[in-house]
Amino acid sequence: MSARLEVAGAGAQRVPALSFAGVDFAYPGCAVRAVVGVDLALHAGEMTALVGRNGSGKSTLARLCNGLLLPTAGDVSIGGVPTSDETRLWEVRSRVGLLFQDPVQQIVGATVEEDVAFGLENLGVPREEMLERVDAILGELGLVDIRDRPVHGLSGGQRQRLALAGVLVLEPSVLVVDEPTSLLDASTARDLLTLVRGLAGRGAAVLWITQDPDEAMAADRLAVLEQGRLAYQGSPAEFFLGGEAGRLSLRLPRPAELARELARTRGLEWVGHGPLPLTEPALMQLLRSGLDGRR
Repeated sequence: MSARLEVAGAGAQRVPALSFAGVDFAYPGCAVRAVVGVDLALHAGEMTALVGRNGSGKSTLARLCNGLLLPTAGDVSIGGVPTSDETRLWEVRSRVGLLFQDPVQQIVGATVEEDVAFGLENLGVPREEMLERVDAILGELGLVDIRDRPVHGLSGGQRQRLALAGVLVLEPSVLVVDEPTSLLDASTARDLLTLVRGLAGRGAAVLWITQDPDEAMAADRLAVLEQGRLAYQGSPAEFFLGGEAGRLSLRLPRPAELARELARTRGLEWVGHGPLPLTEPALMQLLRSGLDGRR
């Protein structure tokens, strides 16, 4: 989509696209810290899923990513630039795109095209370049046919794609998405996840915040927040297969839950009979092979 995203992977080995180093955060007047001692690094070309129960600190962490909130202790850096550096705050924010749960919060234009162009106009991007970038992102997100449509007439899925277009047209190197599928139907949610997964494949560093373990399985890495602290970092599959999900009261991906239920209907127990299927393809393979041998 953009030259910046394509080039971003070149320095991934040396400097993380986004890093948290010993980060604490407490809201003013609140004795309990919302984020505690977080160390986390995201690299270009990588998608990290951040999961946790309500109140675990996920949305606070999202707002720390680009300086909307500043850490009480520790450092948040974008490509090595601290978000606390007031002289470079605009640079930091231009590198980080935030997509929130409710797209209405981010839509400001009267029509689809006007909304996508809004950020570029504020940056003073030359008109010819602005039109090229708007056309490109409208095409990529399937919004060309509704470019002149008033935003108030859009469906939920169209609004979420429009909000994403308004973020991506600015060509951020880091994309932070905060539970973007919670208001969408299952099909639209899958389409959005596939689209964002593709952006990571082209060089963006993506932080996908969710409570959905099925979405977490699409990520390269998983980070789990529990009461503001990182309780796990590593492989999504290892987390769900290793018993950590149960310890933290997080459910398993749907294919794993369905496989367990199917086994129970046959009077079987899964423990000790191989790994649970964590994805739909793995579940389908299991169903084709049959459950009868898992006693």
